Amino acid sequence: MSLVSKAYASGAPATVSQGFNITQFVPMIVIFALFWFLLIRPQQKKVKLHNQMISELQKGDEVVLSNGIVGTINKVLEQFILLNIGKDVVLTVQKSSVGAKLEKGTIDKIN
Repeated sequence: MSLVSKAYASGAPATVSQGFNITQFVPMIVIFALFWFLLIRPQQKKVKLHNQMISELQKGDEVVLSNGIVGTINKVLEQFILLNIGKDVVLTVQKSSVGAKLEKGTIDKIN
């Protein structure tokens, strides 16, 4: 039993393909496509919908903030809103902290 392979022992140079082979990149392309459709694209849609919701806020809308505070919008400024969360209690919060817009009457149902 010989420890040296016959091809190496024969002295013939090993042939190495140095050309471009697309099959080497197919797995990376597939992985990128999966990341795009499963992670990146849905996140972009979510951000777009959130920005649209924030831009459509107006006085009288009932909203819930990302920290769970529920209130009615008193005034909409450029980057802030004045939020009425109780009798004579008004908070100034950033628009981006609004988590969701509620249906009219939701706060009355809660109280």
